[in-house]
Order: sequence, then structure tokens, then C-alpha cells
Amino acid sequence: MTPFATLIEQYKAIFFDAYGVLKNAHGLIPGIDGTIDALIAADKPFYVLTNDASRSPDQLADSYARLGLPTITADRIVSSGMLAREYLQLKVNHGTVAYLGTDTSAHYIENADLHALPIRAVNLDDAADITALVLLDDEGFDWNTDLNKTINLLRRRNIPVIVANTDATYPVRGQQVAVAIGAVADMLERIVGKQFIRFGKPDAQLFMFAYDLLREKMPISKNEILMVGDTLKSDILGGNKFGFDTALVLTGNTPVEDVDLRIKATGIIPTYVCESAAV
Repeated sequence: MTPFATLIEQYKAIFFDAYGVLKNAHGLIPGIDGTIDALIAADKPFYVLTNDASRSPDQLADSYARLGLPTITADRIVSSGMLAREYLQLKVNHGTVAYLGTDTSAHYIENADLHALPIRAVNLDDAADITALVLLDDEGFDWNTDLNKTINLLRRRNIPVIVANTDATYPVRGQQVAVAIGAVADMLERIVGKQFIRFGKPDAQLFMFAYDLLREKMPISKNEILMVGDTLKSDILGGNKFGFDTALVLTGNTPVEDVDLRIKATGIIPTYVCESAAV
């Protein structure tokens, strides 16, 4: 185990995953406020890279403020929803976009100047204007009626399907996890036999987006940035592939008693393993 405080000293910037690293279902991970304070005191930039497309960066920043971390501002948050919005602006740019998710998650569609329509409001007999489908969040729809409607929409309409959150699960409490929209996407993709477009870790786009933001502020190379995450197959794999050093923390998806086995089984090797990202 590597104390996280020693890593802050070694790197010019830190990229954090959100859920399981900074917070969980109970609130902030203990000691994380000290980590953020230490980074700000040292004038070291940091970004939160999240596959959470359920809320806008402003809303996500508000959630940190309510937890007592107002210093995690919207400009420090890079979400997979931002990449989905960019794709919609460039490649869809007209018509109605149907979505699976909460009403707040539709922000990413509406900010692309498109009409957002929840799946529950889709009329399959009048769907000619629907030009894309976006999977944003695992809440906000009926897992029976609306998923069946989604399958039938994709059988009728040959439209792009954008997955704005590729996470299959997320930690909720103790050793328990819940199904995330990425797993729903995998199921739907298999049923309809179509290839979906995915954004979020471990794919490179999210890391590139944050890296470009950082390089606009300062000269920096990849080996001077540390990616911190709790999940081997998204945070650590993505960081490794992009060329960052990586730190696996054991406060989320990877239990301490399983860490060695999971690293050996997956072949995904973090640069460091830390009990948490707290200092």
C-alpha cells in the first residue's frame, strides 16, 4: 500500500474518478476534503473524470458543495455526458433525441440544441422524427415497459445509439453494487444486434478531453499526471492505455480482500495501490 499523500508530492496534476473515490452513497469518502485542500494549497490542478451523465457539471458541482466541498467547481468536472453532447452537436444536430435517464440528464441533449424526449413519452407509431437514442442514466424510466419500448424503437428506426455512461455497476454500500446504464446498453445491444457508440472510461476520449483542458493552462506531459480510480476495467485500464500513471483505491468497486486476485485475473496493473485517496 502506498500512502496517497506521497503521490500528491510526485505529480503536477491529479485526475480523480468520482464515485468510489471521492464519494459514495453515504457522502464523502473520509479524508477526501483534506486531499482537495492539500491540492489547492499546493496550487496543483485536478479534475474529476466521471462516467456520470445523470446531471450537468453545474449540478454535480452543487452536489459536492452540499457535501462540504465547494472547491470542486463545475470547471473541474469532465463528464462522459459532455462528450455525448459534442457528438450530438457534430453528428446528429437535428430532430428529436429519445433518451433513457432522468429529466436532469436530458441537459446534455438540450444543450446540443436538440429536442429531448424521454422513452416513456415516445409513440412508436409516430417516431419518424426521432434521429438518435441516448442512454444517460439507470433511473428515470420503467425497467419493464420502457426497455421493451426501446427495443421496439430500435427495431423500427435505424438510428445511432449513444451510451453516455459505460459503467456496468456502481458501488452503493459495503460490498454491494447496483446495475448501471452501461450494463443495460450491453443487454440492448445484444438483443437488437446493433453497434452502439460509447463514451466514457476506459475509452480515450474522456482522458483526452481533460488532458487538453489541462494543457491549455500549463505545459505538462502525461507522465506528470496521476489517474486515481476504484475500478480496474475503467479507471485503471483507461489511464494505463492513455499513458498516465494510475492509483487504484480500495474505497469503491475493488474490495481490499480481492485486490491481488483481481489484478492477477485481469492483467490490469495499477502503478500504485492505496487504501484511499485521503491524506
